[in-house]
Amino acid sequence: MAKKSEDNVAPAPETPAASGPAEAKPAEAKVEIAEAPKAVVTVAASAPAANVAPSVRATPEATPVVTGIPKIQAEVKTNMVDKAFKTVEDLVAFNQGNFEAFVKSGQIWFAGVQDLSKAVAATAQAQIDATVATVKALAGVKSLKEAVDLQTGLARSHVEKVVAETSKLTDASLKLAEQSWAPINARVTLAVEKFGRAA
Repeated sequence: MAKKSEDNVAPAPETPAASGPAEAKPAEAKVEIAEAPKAVVTVAASAPAANVAPSVRATPEATPVVTGIPKIQAEVKTNMVDKAFKTVEDLVAFNQGNFEAFVKSGQIWFAGVQDLSKAVAATAQAQIDATVATVKALAGVKSLKEAVDLQTGLARSHVEKVVAETSKLTDASLKLAEQSWAPINARVTLAVEKFGRAA
């Protein structure tokens, strides 16, 4: 119950003395009306929590939903873990393929460079042999015209061989570049097909 307090009581309005005791009763009625809301608020504040919100309690209909959530969570967790491991395995296998492609490309490149080096060395040796033969021939010439003809023939021969060998080396170099990049190009094509489809 509400405790009456002198501080909370509204003062009664002053009325003329002629009206008498009949005026005092309405003043008391105003005081009780003013205190009535305080009593309701006090009761509501002191009410037990169990009586305040009975709709918050679990109902039998809500129980299957609550018990189904852990099952769904377990399934999602299992599927996510499985997909994550599969994705990691796929990435490891893909990267292993990339590494093997780079190794194979390097092997092709080094073998091709070795072959080109042998071809250049053989061409240089042939040029040296031709020069030595021409110098020996020059030692045995009897006229200036014969020496000029030998020298002109040697120069023409060198120029023709240089042009022919340069053409061969250029073709061989381009072919080597294509062959050495073929494994890497295959991996790039595979990556575009595999990851382009996923995006």
